[in-house]
Amino acid sequence: MRTAFVALFVALFVLLLTTLSPAPAGAADNGEWSVRPADSAITPRAAFELPAQPGTTLTDRAIVTNTTGAELTFRLYVADAHNTERDGGLAVRGIEETQQDVGAWGKPERDTVTVPARSAVTVGLTLDIPHGASPGDHVGALVAVDTRVRPAEGSHVGVQRGVGARIYLRVEGAEQPGLTVEDVRFTARSPQIPWTGSSGSTLSYTLHNTGNVKLAPRVSFRTGGVVLGGPGERQLANVPGELLPGQKVRLTETWAGAPFAGWGKITVTASANDVRGSGSDGFLKVPWLVTGCAALLVAAWLLLRRRRRANRATRPARTAAHD
Repeated sequence: MRTAFVALFVALFVLLLTTLSPAPAGAADNGEWSVRPADSAITPRAAFELPAQPGTTLTDRAIVTNTTGAELTFRLYVADAHNTERDGGLAVRGIEETQQDVGAWGKPERDTVTVPARSAVTVGLTLDIPHGASPGDHVGALVAVDTRVRPAEGSHVGVQRGVGARIYLRVEGAEQPGLTVEDVRFTARSPQIPWTGSSGSTLSYTLHNTGNVKLAPRVSFRTGGVVLGGPGERQLANVPGELLPGQKVRLTETWAGAPFAGWGKITVTASANDVRGSGSDGFLKVPWLVTGCAALLVAAWLLLRRRRRANRATRPARTAAHD
């Protein structure tokens, strides 16, 4: 009975996985179906990029293509985009979540579309820009969700897959880029004996887009103070290609060549669109094993020196007593 109940629960549970195309140069495509602007074959467009004014209505068209050998049915909706906490990549709100921005403004011509095998269907898209829309960038996606529920790999949980074509709206008004680096943390985990093993040191920081336009940040760090080992400055690689307005992402990078000893501070600096932000963290790194061995050697040397002095002090007294 318990097994049947679990099986029923799992069958009713649907996990929505919605992805945006990781390559901005192409249509949103997962190998089975794709979503793209309708005229991209004539005038290639990576996404829906539209200028907008508050209080106006925009229209466009999308093509949903089924490249499989079977008919597929999709639920269509417009979603808000956001940066994921895990790595800063772009994702969208699920179909059952409350949409607050582009997802609330947009609506496809049809909520459901059936696409025959190896065929494509064109669908209209409408975006009603509210009078109170804030100036700057607003990012979302037109998402096509497969209505089939499939078992996830290695799990009994049901999964629905979705593909989203990005929507970039630039609402007319003053552009105010802003970028800060917050809560920098350096965690030193170097080997106790320098150069005898790999370093597990990490550098963590938060990137915060405080402005109203999307940014492509470049991030670097530098060390200051007395440092033994490690580069003085380096570019960081694991940085989101697009950081949306108002979004914060927490990023952590392993630093294999971190200093094995020293003290000072590490400063992380981010720049984009002629704006810069930076944050720092102080550090004190002491290889305690090496320090302990050195302390023992010093202690042994001092003890030996003390004994030698004591021996020299007692020898004349013994000679005088003998005479």
